[in-house]
Amino acid sequence: MRKIKKKYKATSAPIADLITYRALPTREVEYIDPFLFLNHHGPQTYKPKNNGLPFGPHPHRGFETLTFILEGDIMHQDTGGGKSVIEKGGVQWMTAGSGLIHAEISSDKFKKEGGPLEILQLWFNLPAKHKMVKPNYIGLQQDQIPTATEDNGNVKVNVISGKWGDVQGPIDSLGGIDMSSIELQKGGTFTTTVAAERNIFFYVVRGKVNVNNEPVEKLHLVEFEQDGDEIKVEALEDAVLLFGHALPFNEPVVAQGPFVMNSEQEIQEAFRDYQAGKMGSWHE
Repeated sequence: MRKIKKKYKATSAPIADLITYRALPTREVEYIDPFLFLNHHGPQTYKPKNNGLPFGPHPHRGFETLTFILEGDIMHQDTGGGKSVIEKGGVQWMTAGSGLIHAEISSDKFKKEGGPLEILQLWFNLPAKHKMVKPNYIGLQQDQIPTATEDNGNVKVNVISGKWGDVQGPIDSLGGIDMSSIELQKGGTFTTTVAAERNIFFYVVRGKVNVNNEPVEKLHLVEFEQDGDEIKVEALEDAVLLFGHALPFNEPVVAQGPFVMNSEQEIQEAFRDYQAGKMGSWHE
């Protein structure tokens, strides 16, 4: 079994009227290569006639984002031509690459009617060789995400990228990242193996689980040692996890605002390119 190195509680970091917990980075943990950032928005309920999500047009370069819509919806638009409304149970995977401008706001329907909202956004680094790839966006509704089951259906694995058993995720990760969200009913268990040299991303969104015989509550990120390959999880309550793994890139990470590159010089270049309109121009 892999030993647990440390458990980190996500810190409260509200954005406007949006309840937000940040699991990465915090004062205790900067990143788990190549996993850079996780914001957990909600859970909360919006009243009718609300302003929705506050993420208007902003640029990105040098990494990828994966957004999980557990409740509510997101209307996405970007200067690469991506546009969609993804609803409960769906995901968005955006490769910022060489750079684009995007907005992530609530649909007109959600702003009019309100309702529950819980959304998580995870950032993955891109290896240096892929930092400047052409931007790309993929939006998947719940019924487009393949699932695997464990423990007689008590555990449901939504496979986003990489493989889980015989189930292949629909997204081909440039960084070789395997990523799933996992729903467990109380008492449900699963065991999986991850090669010791791969870093694991393990975040408890809801509920409480035992992982390798240690209890972990919701809003906690687990960092593992790189010493074994077995991960055993048991749900102490109904629970939802984000679970992924990847080989670390072991490259310098220089992050400033919306850009993640390998050097300060590349960051300055990103700001210049954005100001020069090279990431596209925004039209509502």
